[in-house]
Amino acid sequence: MNREETTLLGFEIVAYAGDARSKLLEALKAAQSGDYEKTESLIAEADACLVDAHNAQTSLLQKEASGDDVAFSVTLMHGQDHLMTTMVIKDLINHIVELYKRGN
Repeated sequence: MNREETTLLGFEIVAYAGDARSKLLEALKAAQSGDYEKTESLIAEADACLVDAHNAQTSLLQKEASGDDVAFSVTLMHGQDHLMTTMVIKDLINHIVELYKRGN
């Protein structure tokens, strides 16, 4: 896998993880206002984006595991960072949403 392919995969992961992050933060705002139906819908949309990001990441891991030489890309590293922080945000937002629900 050449550097350009790795970079494009990094951009793909950034895009999916960024979309998920935006939806999760919007879900938090919906929870703050008590709109839990919208909250759950946005979290489900974010989950779908995270699945897409994870699938892109998995394709890279499979290539490397099969012996394909994967070129280093700062963009891919950036994508991995976005994906991991978004997954942490998702966990935190799920807990915060539960706290909002208990308070209402």
